[in-house]
Amino acid sequence: MGSIVLSEMLTQILIPVCAVVGIVFSLFQWYVVSQVKVAPDSARQSNNSNKNGFNDSLIEEEEGINDHNTVLKCAEIQNAISEGATSFLYTEYQYVGIFMVGFAVLIFLFLGSVEGFSTKLQPCTYNVDKMCKSALANATFSTISFVLGAVTSVISGFLGMKIATYANARTTLEARKGVGKAFIVAFRSGAVMGFLLAANGLLVLYITINVFKIYYGDDWEGLFEAITGYGLGGSSMALFGRVAGGIYTKAADVGADLVGKVERNIPEDDPRNPAVIADNVGDNVGDIAGMGSDLFGSYAESSCAALVVASISSFGINHEFTAMCYPLLISSIGILVCLLTTLFATDFFEIKLVNQIEPALKNQLIISTALMTVGIAIVSWVALPSEFTIFNFGVQKVVKNWELFFCVAIGLWAGLVIGFVTEYYTSNAYSPVQDVADSCRTGAATNVIFGLALGYKSVIIPIFAIAVSIFVSFSLAAMYGIAVAALGMLSTIATGLAIDAYGPISDNAGGIAEMAGMSHRIRERTDALDAAGNTTAAIGKGFAIGSAALVSLALFGAFVSRAAISSVDVLTPKVFIGLLVGAMLPYWFSAMTMKSVGTAALSMVEEVRRQFNTIPGLMEGTAKPDYANCVKISTDASIKEMIPPGALVMLTPLIVGTFFGVETLSGVLAGSLVSGVQIAISASNTGGAWDNAKKYIEAGVSEHAKSLGPKGSDPHKAAVIGDTIGDPLKDTSGPSLNILIKLMAVESLVFAPFFAKHGGLIFKLF
Repeated sequence: MGSIVLSEMLTQILIPVCAVVGIVFSLFQWYVVSQVKVAPDSARQSNNSNKNGFNDSLIEEEEGINDHNTVLKCAEIQNAISEGATSFLYTEYQYVGIFMVGFAVLIFLFLGSVEGFSTKLQPCTYNVDKMCKSALANATFSTISFVLGAVTSVISGFLGMKIATYANARTTLEARKGVGKAFIVAFRSGAVMGFLLAANGLLVLYITINVFKIYYGDDWEGLFEAITGYGLGGSSMALFGRVAGGIYTKAADVGADLVGKVERNIPEDDPRNPAVIADNVGDNVGDIAGMGSDLFGSYAESSCAALVVASISSFGINHEFTAMCYPLLISSIGILVCLLTTLFATDFFEIKLVNQIEPALKNQLIISTALMTVGIAIVSWVALPSEFTIFNFGVQKVVKNWELFFCVAIGLWAGLVIGFVTEYYTSNAYSPVQDVADSCRTGAATNVIFGLALGYKSVIIPIFAIAVSIFVSFSLAAMYGIAVAALGMLSTIATGLAIDAYGPISDNAGGIAEMAGMSHRIRERTDALDAAGNTTAAIGKGFAIGSAALVSLALFGAFVSRAAISSVDVLTPKVFIGLLVGAMLPYWFSAMTMKSVGTAALSMVEEVRRQFNTIPGLMEGTAKPDYANCVKISTDASIKEMIPPGALVMLTPLIVGTFFGVETLSGVLAGSLVSGVQIAISASNTGGAWDNAKKYIEAGVSEHAKSLGPKGSDPHKAAVIGDTIGDPLKDTSGPSLNILIKLMAVESLVFAPFFAKHGGLIFKLF
C-alpha cells in the first residue's frame, strides 16, 4: 500500500499549531485595526507616524476641514449600530438556545431508542464480525457533538458581528486619508473574522475527535458517526442566523429605500430616514453573523462527510490516523495559505486608486487558489499512502494518492470558476448588469424581466462546473472524492470570509459617512469600497452554494450507506414521490422567507411614513427621527418570522424518515438538492445584478451610465424598485437555500440509525 511520510505525532502537532497560528494572526489584525481611534482627542495628537501610518493623527487636514464633531458623530453612530446588532443577536440566541436544548434531547431520545437505550456492545454496521460501542453511547456523543457544533457556530457569528461593528467607523475615518487606508482597515477587519472562524472550527473539531477517541478506542466507525452531530449543530444554528438576519436586514433596507429614496427623494443612508440605523444593523446581523455561521456549517459538514466515509475505508479499518485526518490537514494548510495571501493585500501591495480595489480582491481569490493547489499536492503526498481503498456502497475501491489530489483540486478550481461567473453576472463592469441598467429606461417592469432572465442564465456554467466536479471526483474516489472536493472548495475559507466580510463593513462605513455629514469626496471613496464589496459578496455566495451542493451530495451518499439502501431507484413509487416533494421544498421555503420579508417591510414602510408625516421638522433636518422604534420592528419581525421556515427544514427529514422510511427520504434529499441549487444561484445573482445596476446608474462613471442618471431620474427610480425586489432574493431566500439542502442531508445522516430500524411506519401498515 505504501507508507505515509507524515507520522501520527507530527499530525497531532501540525493541526492544532496551524489553528493557533490562524487565531494569533487574526488577533494581530484586530490589534492593527484598533490603532485607529474613534475618539476626537486622537485627532489632536502630533503627526508623528511610523512607516505603516498606524500612528497618524485620525483626521488629517482635508480641504481646510478638521472637525472633531465629525469624529464624535461617527463614534455615536457606531455605538448605535453596535448596540442594535448586539441586542438583536442576544434576543435571537435566547430563542435558538431553547431550540438547541430541545433538539439535543430529541437526538438523544431518537438514537438511544434504536437499541432500547441498551449499554451493551453491538455488531458494527459495516463489519458485523466486529463489536462496536452501544447505541446509547452513540446517542450521547452525537448529542455532545451537536451542542459543540451549535455553540461554535453561534460564537463564530457573534464574533464576526462584533468585529464588523468595531471596524465600520474606523473605515469611515480612515477614508479621510485616502481610499487605500480605508481599504486596508476594512480588509484587515474581514480577515479577523475569516481566520478566527476557520481556526476555531478546525481546533474545536480536532479536540472533539481526540477527546471522543479516548472513549471509542479502536471503534472509529462509531467515533466518526458521532462526530456528524458537529456538522448538524453548526448548520442548524446557521439556518436560524441566515433566515432571521436576512429578514431583519431586508425589512429595514426595503423600508428605508421605498420611503426614503422613491417617495421622499432623499439619499441612501440619509440621517433623516428613520430606518437608516436598522438598515446598517441589518448588514451586520445578516451579511456578517449569518454568513459566518453559514460557512462554518459548510466547513463542519464537509469535514464530517469525509471523515464518516474514511472511517469505513482502509484509513479507518487499519487505524491510519494521519490519513484519517487528511480533511483536517487540508484545512490546516488552507489557513497558512490564506495567511500568506492576505499579506498581498495588506503589506506587499498598496491600493492608491479606486480602480485598484476590485482587482486586489479578485487577486486574493486567484493567489489563494494557486497556492492552495501546491498545498494540496504536498498534503496528498505526505499524509496519504500511495495506494489505499475507499468505501463505495458496499465494496472497497482502490484509489491512489494522486487521484485524491485531483478530487480536492477540482473542487478548489470549480469554486474559482463559480466565483468568476458570478462576478461576470453581478458586476456592473460587464455587459449583463449594464443591459439590466439600460432596461430601466422603459420602467421597472422591463428591469424586472431583464433581471430575472439574467438570474436564470447565470445558473448554466456553475451547474456544469459542479457536474464536472461530481463526475470526476466520484469516478476517482467515490463519495469520499466528492466530500474532499467540497472541502477543496472551502479550503480557502479564511480568504473567502475576509472578502465577504469586507463588503458589509464598507457598506456600513458609507452609511456612517453620510449620517455624520462628511464631505461628498469621502462618500465617493466609501461608495467605491462598497461597490467592490457588493461584487465580492456575490462571489462569496456563489462559493457557499457550490460547496453546499457538493457537501449535501457527499452527506447523501453517507446517509444511503448508513441506512443500508442498496440502490436509489427513481422508478420506485416510494422514491419518486420523495423526489417530487423534495424538489418542491425550496419553493415552499423561499415563499415563506420572501413573504416574511414582505410582511416585516410593510410594517417598516408604515412606520417610516408615519414618522415623516408626524414629526415636525424631520425633512428639514431640525428634528431627529425615532431610530429605536424601527430597530424594534425589524427585531420583533425577524425573530417571529424565522420559526416557520426553520421548522420546515428541521422537521421534514424527521417526519419523512419516521413515517415514510429511508427510500422516500432519499428521494426528498435528492429532489431538494437538485432544485435548491438552481433556485439559490438564480436568486442570489438576480438580486446582485439589480443592486449593481442601481449603483451603476448612481455612480455615473461612463457616458452610458450618465445618460440613465442622475439619482432621482425615472430610470434610477426603476432601478431602485428592482433592487428592492432583489433584496430578499439575494440576502434572505438565496443564501438560506444552501443551508436547507445540506442541513436536511446531515440531519438525515445523524438520524439514519433510527430511520433504518424504526422508520417507514405508514408503509409498514400496508
